[in-house]
Amino acid sequence: MPSLDLNKSRSLKLWILISWPAFLAACLLEALVFAVVDPSEVHWPGQTLQPSRQAVYTAAFLGFWTIHMAFGSLVLWLAKPPRDINDTARD
Repeated sequence: MPSLDLNKSRSLKLWILISWPAFLAACLLEALVFAVVDPSEVHWPGQTLQPSRQAVYTAAFLGFWTIHMAFGSLVLWLAKPPRDINDTARD
């Protein structure tokens, strides 16, 4: 059985800790926003082409997901112990 590098395993775990809750939060926010807003009634200033509903749903979901992932990354970064931030080992 191949050994898994600890740094790769840790980064995969952090990626999952960030992306999965962000995905669920983006799903919830998407449902809440588009329960109130109809994408076909949104008018984009200065544009003659109106994007399709599917394009608006997709762009909004990816935007919500990205924002939630940024917040999740910030939370995990702020939760680091001082020893990991300063990278000093005390005896």
